[in-house]
Amino acid sequence: MLPVQTNRFDLLRLVFAAVVCVFHAVALTALHSFGPLETALGQGAEVAIEGFFITSGALVSGSLARAATLADYAGKRVRRLYPAYATVILVPALISLVLSRDLPGVLAYLGANLTFLNFLAPNLPDLFEGQRFTEVNGALWTLKIEVMFYLALPLIALVLRRMGRFWWVGIAVLYVGGEVWRLGLPHVWQGPEAYTLARQLPGQMAFFASGIALWRLWGLAKTRPLLFGAVGLGLVFLSFVHPAFVPARAAGLTGLIACVAFVPGAALNVARFGDVSYGVYITHFPILQALVMLGLFAAVGPIAAFTLTGFIVFAASLLLWHSVEKPALRPSSHYRQAAGTEHAVKRQETA
Repeated sequence: MLPVQTNRFDLLRLVFAAVVCVFHAVALTALHSFGPLETALGQGAEVAIEGFFITSGALVSGSLARAATLADYAGKRVRRLYPAYATVILVPALISLVLSRDLPGVLAYLGANLTFLNFLAPNLPDLFEGQRFTEVNGALWTLKIEVMFYLALPLIALVLRRMGRFWWVGIAVLYVGGEVWRLGLPHVWQGPEAYTLARQLPGQMAFFASGIALWRLWGLAKTRPLLFGAVGLGLVFLSFVHPAFVPARAAGLTGLIACVAFVPGAALNVARFGDVSYGVYITHFPILQALVMLGLFAAVGPIAAFTLTGFIVFAASLLLWHSVEKPALRPSSHYRQAAGTEHAVKRQETA
């Protein structure tokens, strides 16, 4: 009999990362520039990123609740995020230095990107110049938002706890405030940076707040996943058919995520041989850029090139997991426990 795991968040994260990867594969190769396929995949990637933020809100809230101290919480977050992140920054920088000998340009890139300020120096000398997009790793903008949420969460949790029976009022304020910023800023301020700023915190707070709420409702979601899924499906559907319901999308996605995570069935432990979802997300963009620069897509055609890209991204993600991510984690980490086993662990610990 197939085992049943506590949840499928590992699977969800991998699916979200894969959706973003597929979109970037089409966009970076200019397969259908600004066409309906690219537009549809772009919308899918946006939803996938929103799903990432919701799952982070839930799982990191759980991590904070289980942490003995703030230092313990911070240590788990750094171990999970930064070693792999620094690796994908350093490797292209080293390649650029060998090709260009431009030490100041490489140092500027390292200084900005190692501190999550990717927008200050997104490019490297002699890498990806002349391509449709010249950024080394355009997927990393979300990591800055993640880190900002990690920093803010202890204060958010403290305030919500102090609110007592008005806890849900606090969540509603976070949710509504985030949506007002995300959807309202481009209408109030017509500057060229308005859309970019709208996507930063607090513009993504509705998704993180929904994740925090999911952690609060964890037990109910496990016992009533189909109810969560039905409500979530209805809200997501409405958010795509009428602009008035766009602010409900975060709540709707949360319901769908809870349903997929907790509905009874096969375990689907995709982290059995290593949790590659984070690796897929942070490695696919520079790999695609490198393959475009080397002319692979022009030489063998899109089908063969996309297939080869998938294998390379997966192999790189496995290598990153076993050589960097896993050694940095504590033995009690969910990811280390799930990898190499056939049964899911008894709790979801993000460390």
